[in-house]
Amino acid sequence: MTRVKSLDDLKNLKKEAVNSFYQTNGEENKLRVVIGMATCGIAAGAKEVYDEIEEEVNKLNIKNVILVKSGCIGTCHSEPTVEIKNSNGESVLYGNISKKEAKEIVNIHLKTGKVLEDLVIKNPIEPSDMSSKGQVRIALRNCGVIEPEKIEEYISNDGYKALGMCVTKMTATDVINEIKESGLRGRGGGGFPTGIKWEATAKQDDPQKYIVCNADEGDPGAFMDRSILEGDPHSVLEAMVIAGYSVGANKGYIYIRAEYPLAVKRLKIAMKQAKDFGFLGEKIFNSDFSFDIEIRYGAGAFVCGEETSLINSIEGNRGEPRNKPPFPAESGLWNKPTVVNNVETFANISPIILNGAQWLKSIGTEKSSGTKVFALAGKVNNVGLVEIPMGTTLREIIFEIGGGIQDFKNIKSVQTGGPSGGCIPRRLLNTKIDYDNLISIGSMMGSGGMIVLDEDDCMVNIAKYYLEFTMDESCGKCTACRIGNKRIHEILSKVTSGRASMNDLESLRELSGIIKDTALCGLGQTSPNPVLSTLNHFWDEYVAHVEDKRCPSGVCKELIVYTIIEDKCVGCTACSRVCPAKCISGKVKKPHIIDQNKCIKCGACHTACKFDAIERQ
Repeated sequence: MTRVKSLDDLKNLKKEAVNSFYQTNGEENKLRVVIGMATCGIAAGAKEVYDEIEEEVNKLNIKNVILVKSGCIGTCHSEPTVEIKNSNGESVLYGNISKKEAKEIVNIHLKTGKVLEDLVIKNPIEPSDMSSKGQVRIALRNCGVIEPEKIEEYISNDGYKALGMCVTKMTATDVINEIKESGLRGRGGGGFPTGIKWEATAKQDDPQKYIVCNADEGDPGAFMDRSILEGDPHSVLEAMVIAGYSVGANKGYIYIRAEYPLAVKRLKIAMKQAKDFGFLGEKIFNSDFSFDIEIRYGAGAFVCGEETSLINSIEGNRGEPRNKPPFPAESGLWNKPTVVNNVETFANISPIILNGAQWLKSIGTEKSSGTKVFALAGKVNNVGLVEIPMGTTLREIIFEIGGGIQDFKNIKSVQTGGPSGGCIPRRLLNTKIDYDNLISIGSMMGSGGMIVLDEDDCMVNIAKYYLEFTMDESCGKCTACRIGNKRIHEILSKVTSGRASMNDLESLRELSGIIKDTALCGLGQTSPNPVLSTLNHFWDEYVAHVEDKRCPSGVCKELIVYTIIEDKCVGCTACSRVCPAKCISGKVKKPHIIDQNKCIKCGACHTACKFDAIERQ
């Protein structure tokens, strides 16, 4: 290992790394066998698949193979995944691989070159160029491509070149101007312009400044930041150092929730490697600039995703928001000027420096340049990570990239922005995704969760679910959030149980507006969004719950009624035998009856009946 002191050193190191990872003694081309070893892959059995491939390769003495433990490639619906890639960039992506199939891949594909067509993922995202079906990979450029625990692999893909360019060829002002000109907006929360935030911090006359990476990803169904840290930790470290150089900071902190053990492990490995090679620590690239990074753990409090709450937590205080102004750029960590950006924002920095501001502006829309990573979840066939240019429509994401709705059901809504976002109805699926468009239809970008809902989902119940989450995660500091959201939840509970009136719906709308206007931080101010968006877009469902005392989707238990159709019931007793409440009576071969006062709405009778004699209303 040699400490890198110049761009020439880095160039030579890259050349050595490329030869090492793609060739044998500069002569024989190697096959890269990449196994997705992020949390999703490991949970699905990727470690056993890797071990099986390694054992079989050694047993057969196959020399031209290099095994790679990569991060998540994004095809979470097909884990474990195995990609076989040759030196020309041609690749085959296998999905849902078992140990038995892993052995077949070695004995057939690696040994003879024959592709096992039955195991190939249909319509993959083309890992060889990371661009297909509308996807453009910037933040996820290395995820599923490199081995995250080897810094040489990151360097072989131009890693730390942007840092070298900044420190040796650009002034701090040059760097900030490039980020400003690119139009990069923060990839978490409200999308504040990154360059302006850096510039505000740089202008502060204080010898001590800080860079903070917000890796406290708490939205239900969101896993973008975790996947980047597991698959490409050096991209975040490099960007933090660049940010430190541009604003005059010498210290950085990564605030990450302790529930991300694999991300933490790989971050620690990456930090040690970066320090060994001279990318962290003293005199980076043989300059007068020094920068170091520490990890701070969060305990899983959603409110600590808000930047001032996060800062309080790093300081060892209760995770509560501060009044703004002053903003962190003026007075943040330990009352010093502080830049706070999330993981995905930092993952965009190095490509901007390498390719230029105009390159990023050529992607996306006029007011929202670049791409956005979404964690696509819910009732969609291809669950996983997608990175799309701003301006892509919801319909394209769900039906072209996501593969459509499970079981060929009808889509009802798309929920974006997590608990702070809103529910977008089917009629607005042609909306082009960017920060302003989402806000205009009652939702928001947030960190990038995207949950697809189908005809079986009750939108009133969905709103209540998110309110329950917000109530649990509220820090309780301000009355609007602590008490107001509890009152909203009480009204929603009345609606879903059939006890509400139309006046309650008006109170729901009015109270939501008050909370938005008076809550202290972003968590409270946006917490009514799921309620307001469902009121605006799914008013008929609320009316059905209140006036008709029924849940159109059959989700709200207190409004469900199971009845036995006398003409269809043959008296087989199947329903009464499975009923846990013992509320079904009747003689053999005679129609049965359900006692509605005892029925617990479990649906066991409906499932057991083979004659369609039990109706759910």
